[in-house]
Amino acid sequence: MGAAEASLVERYLEHVRVEKRLAQRTVELYALDLQKLSGHAAQAGVELLQVQNAHIRRWVAQMHGGGRSGRGIALILSGWRGFYTWLGRQGLIASNPVQDVRAPKAARPLPKALSVDDSVQLAGYQNDDNDPWLEARDAAMVELLYGCGLRVGELVGLDAVAGSAARGWVDLQAGEAHVLGKGGKRRAVPVGAQALEALQHWLALRGTLSEQPALFIGRHGTRLTAQSIWQRLKRRSLQAGLATPVHPHMLRHSFASHVLQSSGDLRAVQELLGHANITTTQVYTRLDFQHLARAYDAAHPRARKKT
Repeated sequence: MGAAEASLVERYLEHVRVEKRLAQRTVELYALDLQKLSGHAAQAGVELLQVQNAHIRRWVAQMHGGGRSGRGIALILSGWRGFYTWLGRQGLIASNPVQDVRAPKAARPLPKALSVDDSVQLAGYQNDDNDPWLEARDAAMVELLYGCGLRVGELVGLDAVAGSAARGWVDLQAGEAHVLGKGGKRRAVPVGAQALEALQHWLALRGTLSEQPALFIGRHGTRLTAQSIWQRLKRRSLQAGLATPVHPHMLRHSFASHVLQSSGDLRAVQELLGHANITTTQVYTRLDFQHLARAYDAAHPRARKKT
């Protein structure tokens, strides 16, 4: 970096330090980003004031190819963009070469799902030392979350009986849960035999403690909140001996993954989950492939190298 360019960078850093009043650590990060920019420009044989949009895109591709994350590149681009915006205000450049450049999108993380064994262990767990009323309620909640793939908001919205004002309910005779999903869309989900048995046991103990129509209530007769269900499920999963604390959406992911593993029917899983777009459901095919890859590695005689 030449003396003139170094002077420009120092002036800019002084601007963000004094006029924008950014924290010292932020200013230090900006300085590091501009060092990277100067290094790229030097390698390309261009001055900072001569950098074009094509240069920026090439350097982004190089950083991405070198393994830098999309988030890391986005932060660097933010620093560069601010520098060239300032240069434009000083009348030193005609256009900002970073203005329309975006970092590569980060790969969407896979949803966390339990193994079949862990799911069955949690669903079948019984705490004999627990209050029978709480035990029956929590067991029924787990069975519905894992057995039907419900969202926690859909579980919270269930009433003990069907009604015109009910957001959702379970038809025990038909073996169906009627829920109100995202976007106000209603759907019916099959309820398995184990979940129906758990629900019948809970309803027998639930009694008439409250005029509250909610299916799942607390000791004071009020409808359970989503936060309460998160806390109860986390506690129950640890009591059941699972290594990872479980949250409601993890059971929804497990439901989808296990149904897809067994059936291979992506459209059916979409309907069961209430996804408006099948691309949302397709993420579970990646989980299914992971399951197949593990089975292959464990079983095929040519899958692993001999030691």
